[in-house]
Amino acid sequence: MGHKEDLLEGAKKCLLEKGFARTTARDIVTASGANLASIGYHYGSKDALLTQAYVALVGESGFPADPSGAPGSLDRFREVWEAVVARQEEARPVWAASLEVALAGDRLPELRALLTASQEEGRRGLVAMFTGRPEEEVTEREMRTLGAFYQALLNGLMVQWTFDPESAATAEELTEGMRLAAEAARG
Repeated sequence: MGHKEDLLEGAKKCLLEKGFARTTARDIVTASGANLASIGYHYGSKDALLTQAYVALVGESGFPADPSGAPGSLDRFREVWEAVVARQEEARPVWAASLEVALAGDRLPELRALLTASQEEGRRGLVAMFTGRPEEEVTEREMRTLGAFYQALLNGLMVQWTFDPESAATAEELTEGMRLAAEAARG
């Protein structure tokens, strides 16, 4: 690996151990074996590097590659949430970092801007996963509506599991809740 990759791996390690706010550039350098100047050279800033590390960690966590339930079905819905819940312990540090960014408000404007820009990609990926369609076929409207809906569910579940795993919703409970909500909406 080169310095750029070493820095990314070091930043991922620091995020999982310390979070955004407590990670310093020197922490990343120590974890990566790279030099301090290489952060600016390869990523522009420590916050930009941490953002890339965060996006990489999110991409590595939590979802089945190919759910087997029929696209759009309650079986597929349950299967995806089962995979998320099954990996919640492993994903907890990433979820904690997500909450840290959300609660940081305007104190980390560069970081928030970079993460905000990646939200569309995340929403598009969620729609593709639940519907079984390729991401490139997901429309802007679906990304803004259905993607936002799935993202809200994911964020809510993440908060539940972070704060109180004992009372957090299970995949079965989420699926039953979805069924009941759909039934109620039909009138």
